[in-house]
Amino acid sequence: MLGEYPIEGRRAAEIAASVERAVGEGGLQPGQLLPPMRELAQHLGVNPNTVAAAYRTLRERGVIETAGRRGSRVRSKPATTARELIRVDVPAGVRDVSNGNPDTALLPPLAEAFAWAAAQGDKAPVLYGDGPLEPELARHARVAFDKDGIPEGPVAVASGSLDAIERVLAAHLKPGDAVAVEDPGWGSLLDLVPALGLHLVPVGVDDDGPLADEVERALSAGARALVVTDRAQNPTGAAVTAPRARALRKVLAAHKDVLLIEDDHGHGIVDLALYPLAGVTRHWAFVRSAAKAYGPDLRLAVLTGDAVTVDRVQGRQRLGPGWVSRILQRAVARLWTEGAVDTRAVAASYGQRRDALIAALAERGVEAHGRSGMNVWVPVPDETGAVARLLHAGWAVAPGARFRMGAAPGVRITVSTLGADDIGPVADAVASATGPAPARRYG
Repeated sequence: MLGEYPIEGRRAAEIAASVERAVGEGGLQPGQLLPPMRELAQHLGVNPNTVAAAYRTLRERGVIETAGRRGSRVRSKPATTARELIRVDVPAGVRDVSNGNPDTALLPPLAEAFAWAAAQGDKAPVLYGDGPLEPELARHARVAFDKDGIPEGPVAVASGSLDAIERVLAAHLKPGDAVAVEDPGWGSLLDLVPALGLHLVPVGVDDDGPLADEVERALSAGARALVVTDRAQNPTGAAVTAPRARALRKVLAAHKDVLLIEDDHGHGIVDLALYPLAGVTRHWAFVRSAAKAYGPDLRLAVLTGDAVTVDRVQGRQRLGPGWVSRILQRAVARLWTEGAVDTRAVAASYGQRRDALIAALAERGVEAHGRSGMNVWVPVPDETGAVARLLHAGWAVAPGARFRMGAAPGVRITVSTLGADDIGPVADAVASATGPAPARRYG
C-alpha cells in the first residue's frame, strides 16, 4: 500500500518537502489519503514523532488537512494549486468576459506622469537609506482617508493590494491561525491564506457585504483575522451598506483582538459611499490599490492602520524589497492629484453595463448580482455545464470555483468589454446555458 505514496526522507523537513513536491508534480492528487503516521514512520524507518512534525508543517502550509481518525488528505485546493489555473482557455472567435480586467478605454494615459516622475528622479536620485515614502503620495492618501472617515494612522505603500494584505497578515498571525474571508471571494486571497500556513474560514456574502451573523460565528469559533471588501467585491460586486457596516462594527466590538483588514477594491471606479469598519479592533489595516482605476500594471497600493501594524509592515518590507519605487509613487501621486480619472464617469460607465446585463437577465428569468464594480455574478445549478455551454455559444466566463469554498455554484461575467449591442446576446446565452440541458433525441 505504501508504494502508492511517493514519500521519502529521514527528517521532518525532508518528508514535508517530499509530499509538497509530489503534490506539485501530480504524484499526490487533491483529496488523496496519506498513509497513517505510524505506518509511514515504519516504512521510512523514523520515529512517529518525526512524521507527526512533517504532517503538522504540511497542515500549516495548507497542503493537507486532517479529520481525526479519518486521517490526513491532500487538500482539495492545496496552496500549491493556484485558483488562477481554474480558468477557461479562450479559443479564437470566442468573446472573453472572464478575466476581470478594466476597460482600457477608461484608463488614463501614463506617459506624462511617468516622464515627470523620472525627471524628478534625474534631479534628485533616490539612494539607499532614503525614506521609503513619497511625501506627496502620503499626503494625498491621508487626506483621502480622512475624507472617507478612516481613523488616523500612519501611511505605507505596498506593491498592490495582495502584497499589502500578505504583509499585514504576516505581521500578526502565525501558521495555523484562522482567517475569516468572504465566500465567494477574491480567488487570489483564497490562494494566499493557505500559502501562508493559515486556515480559511468562509463567511457568506450578499449584495450588502459580509453577513454579520456569519462573521460572528467565524470570530466566535476562533478566527484571528477578518478580511472585508468594502466596495466592488470580487466576484459578486457587493458593497457594504451603512446598516451592514453598523452590524459588522457591533460584531467586531465584541472581538477587539481580531485583526481587521479592509480592501477598498472599488477605489477610483465606484462612486458609492464608503462605510469603513476600521478602528473598532485594536489592530486593523485599510488598503487602496491603483490597479482598477489606473491600470493593473501600476503595482501600487497605499495602506493605513494602527501604528503597531504599519510599523511591522514597514519593518518587514525593509528586510525584503526595501521600498516601492519612488518614481512609481511620484507618478501615481501625480495621477491622483491631477484628477486623471473621473471616478463618477468611470463608475457610471461600468454601472450602465452592469445594470443593463442584470436587467436583461432578469427579463429572461435569470438571477444575477452586481451592485458595484465591473463584475456580475450569476448563480447557476451546474457550474461546469454552464461554462461549457457558454463557451460553445461564443462566450468565455469565469468559473465560480475560482472564487468560492462552500458557496453555491456560479459564474462571473466581467462587463468592461461589453457594448450596448452585446447585452442581449450574452443574456440570451446565459439564459440558455443555465436552463435545463436540451433533451437528446436518438434515431
